Amino acid sequence: MQDLLTYRWLSNLKGRKKTMDQVMNIGEKPKYIVMTIYAVMVLISSLFFNTPGEIMGGLGRIVIHPSTLVSDYMVIGNIGATFFNSGLLMLIAIAIAKLNKAIMNGPMVAAIFTVGGFALFGKNFYNIWPILLGVLIYAKVQKEKFSKFIIIAFFGTALGPLISQISFGYGATIVQGMVMGIAAGMLVGFVLPPLANHLLKFHQGFNLYNIGFTAGMIGTFFMAVMRAYGISHETTLIVAEGYNFVFAVYLSILFISMLMVGFFFNGNSFAGYGKLIKHSGRAVSDFVALEGFGMSFINMGILGLVSTAYVIIVGGELNGATIGGVFTIVGFGAFGKHVKNVTPILIGVILASLTQVWALNSTGALLAALFGTTLAPIAGQFGWTSGIVAGFLHMAMVMNVGYLHGGMNLYNNGFSGGMVAGILVPIIESFRKEE
Repeated sequence: MQDLLTYRWLSNLKGRKKTMDQVMNIGEKPKYIVMTIYAVMVLISSLFFNTPGEIMGGLGRIVIHPSTLVSDYMVIGNIGATFFNSGLLMLIAIAIAKLNKAIMNGPMVAAIFTVGGFALFGKNFYNIWPILLGVLIYAKVQKEKFSKFIIIAFFGTALGPLISQISFGYGATIVQGMVMGIAAGMLVGFVLPPLANHLLKFHQGFNLYNIGFTAGMIGTFFMAVMRAYGISHETTLIVAEGYNFVFAVYLSILFISMLMVGFFFNGNSFAGYGKLIKHSGRAVSDFVALEGFGMSFINMGILGLVSTAYVIIVGGELNGATIGGVFTIVGFGAFGKHVKNVTPILIGVILASLTQVWALNSTGALLAALFGTTLAPIAGQFGWTSGIVAGFLHMAMVMNVGYLHGGMNLYNNGFSGGMVAGILVPIIESFRKEE
């Protein structure tokens, strides 16, 4: 079983076959520059929506909000503060990766864009640090470099709401709440690496959001203990509405620019995309290593445009939560997702909406479709029929597992996806063996 935590085969590429970027002479520096430019673009774009004073005020409200799923920061703070928070957290992730001399590979690109996406509705400057510190402490105890666990640390910030909810949501004094919240976050970070490695075996890499599955387990445990002592909280659904035109233009510019960047780094060509979509996407599928940084950005741009169009076509709302889903799909365009393997999942969710009780353009259904593409490897490995079934089942599952962790795990679809993959894949494989 590949060790998803260390990605040793990714960090030890020098002794193996040359990657596409090595063939095209693309080093780490230009990759870091491109990623930094996109983070800065998101951050600066905040000024198009609000004044600096409004942004600072909005950030203050964001930081002290419990942030449980779904808490759209565009409503809690304001649009400018939300994009500033997103760009800032992306820059922090890039800086941490650079300081630890991490390779800007597919998993790293996915992690950075996922951090940026969820910074629109759940992650903030306060609630990410305890988890990062907990993973760092684990690395020190294990006498390993932090860079070995840095991907786990970034994705592990999925449990940021657990810290915020304990800190600000249960009526304790500010000092008491923050002490308990930070302590809980550090504990979460400390146990994430060993648990993530173990739980990967359950879904065999067919759920791309492995940390979402792990975080769901941890969040469920914490929530169960708190409920046992009579501590609970109401579910949250705060989402912005009425911004489709401006956000559609904003995202289109962003993703078309990715196509242009990819075209440049791919030798002024789109050649090779047909080869990329032949990959199943099963973890670990690092498109940056396999097909190059340029082709990965082409794929990311295409996925961004397709997922944005999906939200608009089905009559949904572009807001912090759904744009977070789009950003996450885009990030995983470097690490397992492409149009061929995500489309069956979307079709499965659409079919589910026709027969189940949730409207296709409701927030829950939109998030199930966008984040449900975590199951794309099932379609890539076993074909469209299996992918459609996975999407159909995921729709029902994801609507029912949020109660278990009380919205503490932002990657609710990763939690659901792990369950669906863990149950569905063995059944599919058993019938394939019979055939």
